[in-house]
Order: sequence, then C-alpha cells, then structure tokens
Amino acid sequence: MKFSKLDLGNLVAVGHSDGYLGLLIDRGDEFELVEVPAPIEAYEGLQHVNSLVNTNALPAASEPLKMLPVQSTMATLIGYDCNDRILQVEFSSGSVYQYVDVEPETWEALQETDSLGRFYNNNIKGQYDCQRMDYIDCDYSEEECC
Repeated sequence: MKFSKLDLGNLVAVGHSDGYLGLLIDRGDEFELVEVPAPIEAYEGLQHVNSLVNTNALPAASEPLKMLPVQSTMATLIGYDCNDRILQVEFSSGSVYQYVDVEPETWEALQETDSLGRFYNNNIKGQYDCQRMDYIDCDYSEEECC
C-alpha cells in the first residue's frame, strides 16, 4: 500500500448529493464549494476516517445554547455557554461546530467584530479544540446568553 501525506486543515465540511462529493474549503476570507463526481461510499468513507482521526470528545453544553443570528457569509448563527466556556458556530454550509475553553473576552470580541470570518480565522480556527455536532438542540433567539 502506498501512502500520501494529506493536509486537510482548510477542509471545513463534506457532503454528498446527486453523485457529487461537495467539499467546503476555507480560502481565508471566503469559503469555496468544490464538487467532484464521487459515489456515496466516498462520502461515507470520509465520515468514517473523520471518526477515527477525531477522537477528542468535547463536553457538550449542559443547557441548549442560545444562538444569535449574524450577518456573515461564513456563518449564520453563533452562541456561547458562559459556564462551560463553549463557543458554538453554525456555518453557512449548515455544519455546526463547538469550540471548548473559549474565553469570555473572545466571545465578546467575536460579537463586536466587523468581519466574523476574519476574526474566526485569526482568533478561533486552530486555537481551540473543536468538535462537529451532528445534532444540536438550540434555542434560536436574539437574547444574549451572558
């Protein structure tokens, strides 16, 4: 078996529809959706590899997070649990990620930034352990959680 080193650090999400594998790639200031012909087994294989590689289980928030709608091409909703210090981001692709041990100051700065995507790339992505959440029970409202 021949191995090739992979760096998938900019791959944000994968999906499959109508015989195409969709790859959401973070290009810095924007996201790009690339579609390549592939059977559903390719998607299932990537999901399986992700479960093998991503073994860091993060604590889930004890209460459903209050999610705030945001004006951004990167994300649609953000939320924060003050007690557990968990930041949750719902990306425009529909995928939801939680980031652990996020300082309250980072949450405050995220809410006040002019560019959510730029702030995320510079201050959150790669700075905190994260986990993709397949199902989240959230209270979508405009109330602040802290």
